Amino acid sequence: MNFINSKPISILIRYIIILLLGIPNLFLFYFIFTPLTIYPVLYILKLFGSSFLLDSTLILFNTIGLEIVPACVAGAAYYLLSILNLTTPMKPRQRLFSLPYLFITFLIINILRIVIFALLYSKGFTFFDLTHTATWYFGSTIFLIIIWFSNVSLFKIKSIPIYTDFKYLVENINFHKKSKKRKN
Repeated sequence: MNFINSKPISILIRYIIILLLGIPNLFLFYFIFTPLTIYPVLYILKLFGSSFLLDSTLILFNTIGLEIVPACVAGAAYYLLSILNLTTPMKPRQRLFSLPYLFITFLIINILRIVIFALLYSKGFTFFDLTHTATWYFGSTIFLIIIWFSNVSLFKIKSIPIYTDFKYLVENINFHKKSKKRKN
């Protein structure tokens, strides 16, 4: 078995893609997901009152200004889901469906989260700051874990991120070292 075959090349390509996706400062994720977050939030808020887009990230909802900052868009969460997906060996068809599932599921949950908090804020919810902070620090992590494990279950993914690739590479390096010793 030749070590330079399609599997090590596939691993290398997946990890290079991960590095490229993070450059510069997760720009690609914010470029794609900022409008995909803002416009549905704006549309849904219109169902609950007057809602206008004042500029590219500021929504006026029932006389309250709501700014959708990068933290609201959560580009780092999309990047983490990408990392989990790309560091997990899977069949191309699994990856073809898995990645959009991860992104769309998180996008829907994130939009709903923003809408709920906008409604709570507009109603003067007493514990808004506490709830918002708790959701930011703990809820987002729980959402990502649930989304990832639902993805694993739904697409019957048997591999473990990073570990399965690392194990494969170590086993094949050891195999090739033993093969060379036998030939000598």
